[in-house]
Amino acid sequence: MFRRSDGGFFGKTDRVTPIVTISPFARLPSLRRLPRAVAPPMVVLMAVVIWSGPIGAEPGATSVYQRQVEPAPTPEAGNAAPASSNPAPASGNPAPATATVATGEPEDAAAQAERIVLSSAAVIARSQSFSVRFRQKARVGDRVLVGTGRYVQSGQGEEQRFRFDSTLTGDSETFEFTEVSDGLFCWTHRHNGEEAASLQRIDVRRVRSKLTELKAPDAADGASYLGGLQRMIRLLRHWFRFTKAMPLDLEGQPVWLVEGSWSADLLPIVLPALKDRVAQEGGIRACDLPDGMPWQVRIAIGRNDLMPRRIEWLAIPGPRPVADGPLEPIAVLDFHDAEIDGPIDPTAFFYQPASAGLIDVTEMTVGTLGLMR
Repeated sequence: MFRRSDGGFFGKTDRVTPIVTISPFARLPSLRRLPRAVAPPMVVLMAVVIWSGPIGAEPGATSVYQRQVEPAPTPEAGNAAPASSNPAPASGNPAPATATVATGEPEDAAAQAERIVLSSAAVIARSQSFSVRFRQKARVGDRVLVGTGRYVQSGQGEEQRFRFDSTLTGDSETFEFTEVSDGLFCWTHRHNGEEAASLQRIDVRRVRSKLTELKAPDAADGASYLGGLQRMIRLLRHWFRFTKAMPLDLEGQPVWLVEGSWSADLLPIVLPALKDRVAQEGGIRACDLPDGMPWQVRIAIGRNDLMPRRIEWLAIPGPRPVADGPLEPIAVLDFHDAEIDGPIDPTAFFYQPASAGLIDVTEMTVGTLGLMR
């Protein structure tokens, strides 16, 4: 199932000039044109831009890749799907997104779903090395962007390094996103279409120190608070509550399809303008969210190895106001060629960019850092 990765895929890195630390209160680059499937999930949720996150369709909804997730013929003993009062609709007929932001599933089903996602994240975090490639597709307004990317990490604890590269293309524009943690700094480089490229960095040691102060159990590495695939999954767990896990087959592979909905406590904080709707009949609905903001997330996780196979963000697309209706995928990541504990090219984490336009956001990051669940 896992294949060896080829070394040296990152190519040449730019030579470094002395790094200039800019005030953390300098104006950050605009996120207005950052595509959903490039930004980390935090950007998707908070800036309504991926990553990178949505709430309400059943698993029968069609993927933007037009690939069907088929029900497993017979679940293995001990892996039966949790009972649900809302069976999945027939393929191509997604359920209306009218559910309130709440966990309507039995507590044991939700606990099982949460454990599956947490276990998947732990498999990646505790690996001596991990690499995976991905395909991605996203809707941005009336455009469809497609692209590819790769994530690699090596080491454990304070020795852990990671790199996340993503490229999306639509029409005549290309959107590039790179995160590299070399153990000392975590670098983030963005180049969105015709906008000027931006470069930010965070002092990794300062983040670890803050996490230790907060008594975080994973303070030694802190990767899930810095970036990469670990942070993407951590943010999904933080913002969404996973309520059901169904055993299905995805392209011949047995997976758990785990559904997550917005945390009822956090959504009004993210969108304070909708706070009054929480107490109203029906609560906050998918059509109340801004265009491009996900309402539900679905993660396909391998039943045999707990590796993520696909992440889909769903919403009701289109200009607001919009009528309530079925959810549609607005962004998807399809993972492939995953490898655990294989050889990793150490030059992947050697990142020395030119310092022009560098913004050091360490103070802002540490000052606002809080524990995630």
